[in-house]
This record gives sequence, structure tokens and C-alpha cells, in this order.
Amino acid sequence: MTLEFLHPRGWKPARGYSNGVAATGRMVFTGGMVGWNANCQFETDDFTGQTAQALRNVVAVLAEAGARPDHIVRLTWYVTSKAEYLAALAPLGAAYKEIIGRHYPAMALVQVVALVENRAKVEIEATAVIPVEGA
Repeated sequence: MTLEFLHPRGWKPARGYSNGVAATGRMVFTGGMVGWNANCQFETDDFTGQTAQALRNVVAVLAEAGARPDHIVRLTWYVTSKAEYLAALAPLGAAYKEIIGRHYPAMALVQVVALVENRAKVEIEATAVIPVEGA
């Protein structure tokens, strides 16, 4: 796989994400993953706990296509509370590194009024690019 992290010259370094990623290979897209388990049940109302479960769900769906966390090129996060997200940055970072590793794709985070699942505090969708054999 060809993977190039894009950082314009003279820009302040991005922390915890990349400004852009260029990649070649087989593309995989997830739907929006919320923080519930495989039985569609929330085990916590904790923001970090739901985010960790949503990330595990992203990894599980990607694995069905043979993709790994380091194949992720873009994550879009939808949160119901920017304040709750910002208050949880340290534990979120630890959970992210445990599940995704030290891989920082292009990311966007948007605060929304609500998510379809009433208990959901976060929804994450991912795009991954799997290397093409022989590339």
C-alpha cells in the first residue's frame, strides 16, 4: 500500500490526527459505529467507554474485509457534546492508542444535536485502504 500523510510546509504539526492522507489499494468504508456491543446494547453511558466500544466496533467491521487499524485513512466522529469530548481528551487518547495504536489518519469531529440511538454519545465512521498484493 502506498500511504502518504499530507502536511503542508510551514503548518503547525497536527496532534492526534493528520491533515490529509493519500493512499492506494482496496477501499473499505464502515457505517457509523456507536458504542454498543455486538447485541446492540449499551454497557455504559460514559463518554470514553462508548467511544472505546465504537472504535472496537470499527476495528471489527474492518477486520471482516481483512483491514487493520493502520489501514484507516479517515475517521469522522459525531459527538453529542463537544464539552464532554474535550473533558475526556486524556482517557480518550489512551483508549484510542490501545485500540487503534499510534496511527493518526485524517479526522473530523462534529458536534450534533442528537444521534439516532438515544443513549449514543458518539458515532464514528471510518475509511480504510487495504494494500493491493504486489503493490
